[in-house]
Amino acid sequence: MPRYALQIEYNGAPFHGWQRQKTLASVQGAIEDALAKLEPRTHNIAAAGRTDKGVHALGQVAHCDMERDWTPFRLSEAVNYHLKPAPVAIVNCVPVPDTFHARFSAQERQYFFRILCRRAPATHQKGLVWQIKNKLDIATMQEAANRLLGEHDFTTFRSTICQSLSPIKTMSRLDITQVETLQGTEVHFDVRARSFLHNQVRSFVGTLERVGSGQMTPDDVTAALEARDRAACGPVCPPHGLYLAGVSYPEMPFS
Repeated sequence: MPRYALQIEYNGAPFHGWQRQKTLASVQGAIEDALAKLEPRTHNIAAAGRTDKGVHALGQVAHCDMERDWTPFRLSEAVNYHLKPAPVAIVNCVPVPDTFHARFSAQERQYFFRILCRRAPATHQKGLVWQIKNKLDIATMQEAANRLLGEHDFTTFRSTICQSLSPIKTMSRLDITQVETLQGTEVHFDVRARSFLHNQVRSFVGTLERVGSGQMTPDDVTAALEARDRAACGPVCPPHGLYLAGVSYPEMPFS
């Protein structure tokens, strides 16, 4: 069965996360339903990461096995046709060897988070950013973020329902930048690791926002990390500012 890697973009607002569910709308379910219109049977696609309810994607990666030899262009066009009107799009499609696995072959996952800092309610960016009213101290936030780089026990920043076998992860990047846009000041987070714990990025952002607003210090973040206690974490920020931005592989399937 020919295998294809799919690069997927979606707005997570109408979905209860990536993972297929029996009675609730999911991104995986929408794509598998579209594939079933092309080859009527049960489809089981695998993805690089299972995003939560309301989380978006710019570069989710999944793979599917088809019975027919499809040209990548025709397959992506046909799936996109049957996905309408759901806010999901196959932006790239390539054939890959049977040894490629969207989840297990991945070397690094990149998440992107957006905070909009302005008092006026968001209009065009509503549902795509976490809006706060105050400006943030980016330099102090970055100082605190640097305390989270490298290998640590991240129990403090782990959801109580996380199913990962170990709380130990290695953060390779946690960069914070301020960007001036037509809609106002945005603060962007670029977070990268081989894998993440459940709610880890949202726990990071919620804690670092407290640092930027002066309610916590970088030393408080170090103490929270070393506490290995969920109660020491700052608030978990809302999902709608979070994006799965990209996935890296030993041999990148997409040009």
